[in-house]
Amino acid sequence: MAVVRKSVATAERQPVTISFAGFNRAWAAWIGARLERQGHRVAFERFDPPPGTTIQQALEDLLLAEGRILVILSDWYFQLGPRTHEEWNQALRAVVATNTDRFAAVSVTNAALPTATAALSASSLWGIGAHEAERRLLARLGTVDTAPLEENPARSGPRFPSDQPRVWGGVPRRNIRFTGRENLLGSIYHRLQQAEHGAAVVTLLGMSGVGKTQIAAEYVYRFGSEYDAVWWVPADQRGTLRQRLAELAPALGLTTGPEYGERLRAVLDALRRGNPYSRWLLVLDGADQVGDIADLLPSGPGHVLITSQNRAWGEHNTALMEVPVYSRDESVAFVRRRADRLDDTDADRLAEALEDLPLLLDQTAGWLSDSTMSVDEYIGLLSTGNNSEAGLKVAADFPMTFQTAWSILLNQLRDTEPASIDLLRMCVFFAPGPIPVRLLRELPVRDLPEQLVGLMNDPLRWNDATAKLVQYSVVRRESHDVGSDEPGGGAEILHMHRMVHQTVRDGLSEADRREYAVVVRRALAAADPGRPTDTRLWPRYAEITPHLKAAGVLESTDPDIQQLVLNSLRYMYLSGEYTSGLKLAERGLAAWKELLGEFHPRIWDITRHYANLLHATGSYEKAESICRIAVDHLREERGQQDLDLLRAATGLAASLRGLARYDEAHEVSRLVLEGYLELVGDRDSRTLSARNNLAVSVRLLGRYQEALELDRQTLDIRRDALRPRHSWTLFSEINYAWDLRLLGRYDESVSVQERSVRTHRDVMGVDNPQTLRAEHTLIMGQYRTGERRAPVLLARLLERVERVLGENHPLTLMVASSYSCVAREHGDLDRARSVGEAVARRYRATLGPVHPYVLGCLGNNGLVLRAAGERQQAQELIEEALTGMNEAVGPDHPWTLGCALNATATRNFSGDPEGAAELSRDTSARAAAVLGATHPLTLSARIALAADLRALRKIQEAEKIEEEALASLSATQGAQHVHTVSARSRTRPFWDFEPQGT
Repeated sequence: MAVVRKSVATAERQPVTISFAGFNRAWAAWIGARLERQGHRVAFERFDPPPGTTIQQALEDLLLAEGRILVILSDWYFQLGPRTHEEWNQALRAVVATNTDRFAAVSVTNAALPTATAALSASSLWGIGAHEAERRLLARLGTVDTAPLEENPARSGPRFPSDQPRVWGGVPRRNIRFTGRENLLGSIYHRLQQAEHGAAVVTLLGMSGVGKTQIAAEYVYRFGSEYDAVWWVPADQRGTLRQRLAELAPALGLTTGPEYGERLRAVLDALRRGNPYSRWLLVLDGADQVGDIADLLPSGPGHVLITSQNRAWGEHNTALMEVPVYSRDESVAFVRRRADRLDDTDADRLAEALEDLPLLLDQTAGWLSDSTMSVDEYIGLLSTGNNSEAGLKVAADFPMTFQTAWSILLNQLRDTEPASIDLLRMCVFFAPGPIPVRLLRELPVRDLPEQLVGLMNDPLRWNDATAKLVQYSVVRRESHDVGSDEPGGGAEILHMHRMVHQTVRDGLSEADRREYAVVVRRALAAADPGRPTDTRLWPRYAEITPHLKAAGVLESTDPDIQQLVLNSLRYMYLSGEYTSGLKLAERGLAAWKELLGEFHPRIWDITRHYANLLHATGSYEKAESICRIAVDHLREERGQQDLDLLRAATGLAASLRGLARYDEAHEVSRLVLEGYLELVGDRDSRTLSARNNLAVSVRLLGRYQEALELDRQTLDIRRDALRPRHSWTLFSEINYAWDLRLLGRYDESVSVQERSVRTHRDVMGVDNPQTLRAEHTLIMGQYRTGERRAPVLLARLLERVERVLGENHPLTLMVASSYSCVAREHGDLDRARSVGEAVARRYRATLGPVHPYVLGCLGNNGLVLRAAGERQQAQELIEEALTGMNEAVGPDHPWTLGCALNATATRNFSGDPEGAAELSRDTSARAAAVLGATHPLTLSARIALAADLRALRKIQEAEKIEEEALASLSATQGAQHVHTVSARSRTRPFWDFEPQGT
């Protein structure tokens, strides 16, 4: 029967239903877009006949659609079921051959298809370019007089499936045996497409081995034509994720310097802005440590797809999608593709035995495909497994058969490829996930077990061993271009699944465990750069630290390995990896006490790092407790002049500062500095740190000029002795700028800090805690100079700090307190109140009700209430803050004087001008004595005194005091400074309490 052709005009209006296999979805999208450009109305029909439906019935159902039916032919179209070619031939003859006017087809494969597809008269689109493919498509539908339209460079439609997205990195090869999951893939697509701007994040959630990674990869291939940039990132560890995200910078064509932090910042910013590409897809694979990496989740117009076992992603604004095990039909179809020697019955029985878990089906069916063992024999082995393995389940919800199945597979490998098993055993003493092979292959031969020497030195044996592990899905091979020419070294990593890792490790004897663990520990120690304070080496530490626990480094008495632990803790502290650092330090302290004894020198080393991490996270009481024990013991054992004692005392002083025991902290800090000066001299890094810490102590005592002098000395020496971009130099710049601001030298503070913030971002990364603190110092300096953008800048900073450090971290509370004050000053009283009350509540919970930070925040909240007209409540809070602060730090501390300044206003407004004037006079006198006659707080107290005297009708004295104060403000801050203008307009001055770093 001849094919009926329509006229061009009719064809352009004719609706077309595209029938396609899910595997060929990208072709369907591209073809549909081309037809819509020509005027067709297009509908899509994914061809996936349910079990029990014959092929003939499915084809007849297609005839219910309006217009033409365009079939996209591929081997995948005919594998659904799976059904035989003969079944297909019979259905094609019965339905298509009698309706050739309704059916048309294009072929996107060169594979052999059922012979009866000849009835479809398919045009081949295989192996040709987009322009020719569109011409053939239109010709097949009868639009012979219509030429392909010119491309619009700004188009947003899907690209030609043979053309890769402009940016493409890290995506695994497509799994040609991928089976099922059609509805899930469609749901992922619609969730992402329908999400609001900046919120298109989907997390595939499920247990290990359920196929999350394979689904994500298949999504990339099916829908990748709709993106301009696709980037796949292993997200098992924070360091790896940061590294791979930073590597996206050159792929996006971003112009950045060589600094690690700058590249990462540029990438996240480019994704957020959608420039150069707004249609981007980022896949985070294996993102189980949610708390460690959630802050790196990008926002913007693109899409993020996450695979994880951790339900905590639901708390980070992602749409969770459960990934179940295969349905039985999917299991049977997959097994038959993986092991074609098995029939439906065998596949069904195997799927039942393995409980339809895709990873187990893949590994077991792949092994059975190459084996002569029958399914019955295999299932018999499963049912008679060693009972001692019952306690070796990977997790409570994993079946026992998993361990037994792995034992069978590994025994097979042991017999055929013993070298691969040796390598596998070595790898399980790294953490699961990416394993940097370079660390093993760089070890000297003397450090390797005898059975691994030949393997490491022979590239052919190495490749054979890794290939066998990859073949059986034991590991995945990944390569990154890091500039290494070594075979298998540098660029190559092996990726091991967590279940495989646990299973292999649990099966090792104690002797094997000791032998392999020692080798991996040596590899990690050899890879230690030795300088954790050097930010340029942080990527190296990010590579090493995830493997410390798996290697059992805390069990070693080797000095090099113990130094690795200490260096890693220092890196974690400086880089802001506080959670990981605390876990390592806590376990390390307990392990080393048992291994080395309570008073071994290493105990004091790890105690110091542990205390630093506790202090950084606000756990001051715990830090003080362990530091006090160390100080008391070392003083008694070694005397006052001992370096370990001075280190322990340094931590003690920091804890005392956090607990607001400022006089005691100052005395300890002074003694520490004197000790270092005597033992190591003025320019030693330890002496400089001690001088820095003494400055912190005197700053908290309100002695700002003294703090400035100490910080200036430290900064000058660090700039000279270290490079200007060293993290310690930058830290001194923060403190120096802070001192300048507290002294009212706002312009100088901003000048120092503007350059410092830029350098921080380049050197340490945009989200490093020290960088965030530098930005806070800059914004507050700008605010004091009258910067109107301060509320917006602080709001953005607060959002980032909360994301990176959490809402209870000391720096978060510091920034939140500042934001509340600035929001109040700019009229956003509701926001100021909610944030300010939350800060006070959190400080009270961690520091107690009488800590100066709690009292200072109460005073700030009183100012909010005063601005809102709630004068009685405001006065109660402000007076409570004044009384408490006086008891906590004394009447002459700037914090107490600031609280007194605020109290003068509430007393005046409440009808007590005499009490207000008396307090104002006392406050201005004390402020002048403590801070100097021209300090902003002193001048504010003088302006307040003038207002109070005016209320008492003492006009002449009031005008004289006011005139002198205004002259001083103009001379020190400038005639147009916000404080000067406010005072000139007789606006009542106030004082904001600002928590300080400890």
